[in-house]
Amino acid sequence: MLSGKRILLIIGGGIAAYKCLDLIRRLRERGAKVTPVMTQAASEFVTPLSVSALAGEKVYSDIFDLTDEAEMGHIQLSRVADLVLVAPATADLMAKMAQGLASDLATTLLLATDTPVMIAPAMNVRMWEHAATQRNLAMLRGDDVAVVGPNDGDMACGEFGPGRMAEPLEIVDEVIAALGDKPLKGKRIVVTSGPTHEPIDPVRYIANRSSGAQGTAIAAALVSLGAEVVFVTGPADAAPPHGVELVQVETAVEMRAAVLAALPTDAAVFAAAVADWRVVGASQSKIKKKAGALPTLEFAENPDILAEVSQLIDGRPDLVVGFAAETDDVLENATAKRKRKACDWIVANDVSPATGIMGGSENAVTLISEAGAEVWPRMGKDAVARQLAARISEVLV
Repeated sequence: MLSGKRILLIIGGGIAAYKCLDLIRRLRERGAKVTPVMTQAASEFVTPLSVSALAGEKVYSDIFDLTDEAEMGHIQLSRVADLVLVAPATADLMAKMAQGLASDLATTLLLATDTPVMIAPAMNVRMWEHAATQRNLAMLRGDDVAVVGPNDGDMACGEFGPGRMAEPLEIVDEVIAALGDKPLKGKRIVVTSGPTHEPIDPVRYIANRSSGAQGTAIAAALVSLGAEVVFVTGPADAAPPHGVELVQVETAVEMRAAVLAALPTDAAVFAAAVADWRVVGASQSKIKKKAGALPTLEFAENPDILAEVSQLIDGRPDLVVGFAAETDDVLENATAKRKRKACDWIVANDVSPATGIMGGSENAVTLISEAGAEVWPRMGKDAVARQLAARISEVLV
């Protein structure tokens, strides 16, 4: 996704600097070359040795290093990159950038660069909300500096609110959006994710153990390839990805309506774990427990969204992808499901409790199509998402 791209990473002096170690690794996984620059304060939080080891590059920090100046001057260093990324961008760094100061190597590079600049702010909530910081932010945006985050959350100082640096994968997604190839640009894709909750009464419902992590990762991977994604999600644990058209639903009936409203699309990926049944006439009041008297629940079958969209005569997406979460005879059941539903692909996985897949961070899938079954190795759900997104792009482009 970022093969051959050069990123000049300026690491500011804040507690969030520790995230840059993972950020470097994630960028390099996607093919980018990362040249790190550390402010003096940054070295109080992470060591140059750690940064250099992960980047596979020398760490630059001193503008007066004459050897480096002879081999690669600070002007050249600021211009050979495809993107200058500042993470964390502290309040101090943002202020210096806004005012055009050049008091050290980092700020000199930022002032001398003619390539795009992206910042990931990180600071105390009061500092972020201060009028001066907001003025500086407005000035930087006016100078076409891209901004990622910050997020809300607990602070190292004990306070809560906006100011946490965006997570490494969020920043990577924005870098890819800025620099990466966009094979799916102009394509519209609907992705379903998470469980559905089918109410029994106002406080009880039928659900499953789906976290929504895999569907969320797929939507993010498709966005990074340039797709316009309609993300229809049930009440998932995973936070929705950035850059999608978000539609939040609770029940299978609501999910069906949202999917049909999103059509026509070029592709549809049904990663949601939709409940097969719903309670007929769910109680509007809490069902009270009565000794010796168990409640009787009548069930109805929920709509089969995958089959309905796969069998549309008009407006069927060019590619329909379903998921099959199985505990027994995975390949046999998933193959039969693909034929029964009439979808193009089924992504099958074994969700037996021993696998740790449902609700976990990894997945092991088999992609089943008309051509046969393709077994993928067990990998992180983000990696599965990227591989599936790449395969989708091969079909749609």
